[in-house]
Amino acid sequence: MSPASPETPTGRPPSAALADPPVIAPGHTFATISDKISAIVLTRGTPLGWFVGFGIAFAFMMLFLMTVTWLLIKGVGIWGINVPVAWGFAIVNFVWWIGIGHAGTLISAILLLLHQRWRMSINRFAEAMTLFAVACAGMFPVLHMGRPWLAYWLFPYPNSMSIWPQFRSPLVWDVFAVSTYATVSALFWFVGLVPDLATLRDRARSTTGRVIYGVLALGWRGSARHWARYEAAYLLLAGLATPLVISVHTVVSFDFAIALVPGWHSTIFPPYFVAGAIYSGFAMVLTLAIPIRAAYGLKDFITDRHLENMAKIMLATGLIVAYGYSMEAFISWYSGNTYERFMYWNRMTGPYWPAFWALIATNIVTPQLLWLKRVRHNIPLLFVISLIVNTGMWLERFVIIVTSLHRDFLPSSWGMYSPTMWDWFTYLGTMGLFVTLLLLFLRFLPMISIFEMRTLLPESKVKE
Repeated sequence: MSPASPETPTGRPPSAALADPPVIAPGHTFATISDKISAIVLTRGTPLGWFVGFGIAFAFMMLFLMTVTWLLIKGVGIWGINVPVAWGFAIVNFVWWIGIGHAGTLISAILLLLHQRWRMSINRFAEAMTLFAVACAGMFPVLHMGRPWLAYWLFPYPNSMSIWPQFRSPLVWDVFAVSTYATVSALFWFVGLVPDLATLRDRARSTTGRVIYGVLALGWRGSARHWARYEAAYLLLAGLATPLVISVHTVVSFDFAIALVPGWHSTIFPPYFVAGAIYSGFAMVLTLAIPIRAAYGLKDFITDRHLENMAKIMLATGLIVAYGYSMEAFISWYSGNTYERFMYWNRMTGPYWPAFWALIATNIVTPQLLWLKRVRHNIPLLFVISLIVNTGMWLERFVIIVTSLHRDFLPSSWGMYSPTMWDWFTYLGTMGLFVTLLLLFLRFLPMISIFEMRTLLPESKVKE
């Protein structure tokens, strides 16, 4: 191993700052950090729980493939969409999954630029969560098209008929926003993995492992030149990813805001949707981080401080979402528009009133418990709250879409929406896909950044 290998202190990033207090449990050295994280991938046996979870998730993923096959055969009529509710579970789940993917980019990019060192324990699997959530989200608009094999028509490619996409269509905007977001997030995630892939290459016991990790490590040797170029590329990608956190869900909100439908035609939607995306994203990070750190014994890396900081961000973004709800109600009353007033009254007292009041309880009332420090330090309760928030944010998308469409301007056009079993199978199937990809990531790649965790050691440990 060369002196500048990632396994030695000289392999540390040159610009690593050590002025902040440590955010990992005391007693660690460079060697113990590398050993503990890499052992999960290389030397520790795969736990039985992993196989059980993978089997269940894989079964749901197969359910998704079966459902999509039937959809391609029969068409979107197997879903519950109708006139006037032409948007149903597909768009609800699209917006929900895109929102979940926002926390990973915010943790990796924005908190990196703000020099928040506590992000280093959770950024790796949060970035992976972003990629898997975007993969789940991207399939729903394609399947909702009715002819998904013609999805490439949405891209501006040279063709013999000189027909170009309708750039005034929000669907085209989504294609550009989501594809850009997925590309930058994937590059950001992979670039961050390169030093750790070199560590796995050097520690792998099998020839196959050394070859695979060696190819993925791109010849990394931890030299000063490598670190300089790495930091420049990583910082550049963080700068590109930061505006995407704001722009992607803003574009998604334009799917609704540019319409004349009561309940959608609102200028508050862009910031309201962005805050909601970060809100649900951090709830999902907590939902994943709590069982992961318990299952793999990582409480010295993902400490209570990390969970408390994420709970505080959840509380802050939850208050912004609550403000958005109150402004929706106020604007519908203050505007004097008969249709807007009826729309909001119908949400509260109409046929979908249980969903509306459930989202108020889950998204506004329950998170207020996070004001209490003892609640933020109660890990099981924090896990339950994160599940409640994820449920509430899904209900929010359902209420926004369905209650705004099922009562049209003309009473003769009114209708009701009920999801079919195929709607539910598609939704549950994407959950299976998400968990399957996540478990494969946990098994074959380091879920925590090894080299970044080493930068958190106190100065005395670095000099050893």
